[in-house]
Amino acid sequence: MTARLRSLAIALVTLSSLYITSQADNPISPGFPYGSQKVRGVNLGGWLVLEPWITPSLFDNTGNNAIVDEWTFCQYQSHSTALATLQNHWNTFYTEADFAAIAAAGLNHVRLPIGYWAFDVGPGEPYISGQQAYLQKAVTWAGNHGLKLIVDLHGAPGSQNGFDNSGHRISFPTWHSNQTNIARTNAIIKTLANMFKSNTNVVPIIAPLNEPAGFDGSAVLAAVKQYWYDSYGNIRFPYGSAQQSNTLVLVHDAFQPLSYWNGILTPPAHQGVAMDTHIYQMFSNNLVALSQQGHISNACGNAGTLSSFDLWTIVGEWTPGSTDCAKYLNGRGVGSRYDGSYSGSTRVGSCTGLSGSASSFSSSYKTFLRQFWEAQVITYEQVEGWIQWTWKTEGGTGEEWSYQKGLQYGWIPQDPTDLQYPNICG
Repeated sequence: MTARLRSLAIALVTLSSLYITSQADNPISPGFPYGSQKVRGVNLGGWLVLEPWITPSLFDNTGNNAIVDEWTFCQYQSHSTALATLQNHWNTFYTEADFAAIAAAGLNHVRLPIGYWAFDVGPGEPYISGQQAYLQKAVTWAGNHGLKLIVDLHGAPGSQNGFDNSGHRISFPTWHSNQTNIARTNAIIKTLANMFKSNTNVVPIIAPLNEPAGFDGSAVLAAVKQYWYDSYGNIRFPYGSAQQSNTLVLVHDAFQPLSYWNGILTPPAHQGVAMDTHIYQMFSNNLVALSQQGHISNACGNAGTLSSFDLWTIVGEWTPGSTDCAKYLNGRGVGSRYDGSYSGSTRVGSCTGLSGSASSFSSSYKTFLRQFWEAQVITYEQVEGWIQWTWKTEGGTGEEWSYQKGLQYGWIPQDPTDLQYPNICG
């Protein structure tokens, strides 16, 4: 090889290595130092997507037991009645005062669920729109108080999981089996990416779909996997060119082990992707039957799985609650596993004193809630951090889930780093 060819080859190798390095170290600059500072946040559940267990009075006051989700809330009432109730709820359930209190509690993130119907209501769909104005208010309020806001598409056309929190409680989801549903969802993600591509200092993350039902089989998982790739393109490249945004893509594990997603959307080919996993301990007979120490040990035991995964990982939903006793938690008109009123369950014990109003909680129960809360925080901070479900519930219902009530009654510290049981995980 001549000297000139040798120097050219060296130059090509150098350029190649520089390209690989630049890809691996792609300078995505979201408005928060993910990977070096912990995410500590709360979900704004039950506001722009109704959930019967968070605001049971909205459903009970209809006098119609067939109203079990936002779809039927709009379907089985007059438009004017449903609209007035929704507008009052949107105006009052969350205000800027909540954002100020969240920031004062030492938290740095809020995750805001919103349904597809805020952007696109199709023929035959009874949904009422109007949520976008409140999304914009939330972004303003988050910015005013130094909070980062994650926009979370919580419900998709056809429902991605059949849960009431998708907007439409149905026996089997149909989002994944209809390409029109998926195309509509992709269009909404493009809209969101364009809305916030210049405001990543306040909205650093878009979560393109909450909790798709991967447990329903390979067809769902195939659709979800392709949708994650589509969402990556839509969120990271919103400019119609090779220019990348600074928006992080937060995909969900679709109820699969994290290992299922190893090698998916990872660097150097993909940049700015994080994994959202949700960890609850009450939605199976085995988990809800654990002792208090069993719940704590189970929480601590998640550390290894979380830490070994190859993407940034945020536990985007979890709770210090350990039962499914909250009214309508499993759905309006559906019982709880804990007290045996849920079909196919085995009674563990009475729900009395374990849910409802925090004023009824014993000191020993509040001590457990504190220990369980800390065990989870310690575990989830071994990865990128956590976002508790939820900031608040309607007064007197499901208050073991409420960060706000936890602060008031002492099972959540005023500073989330002020731990009473720092060695609880051993």
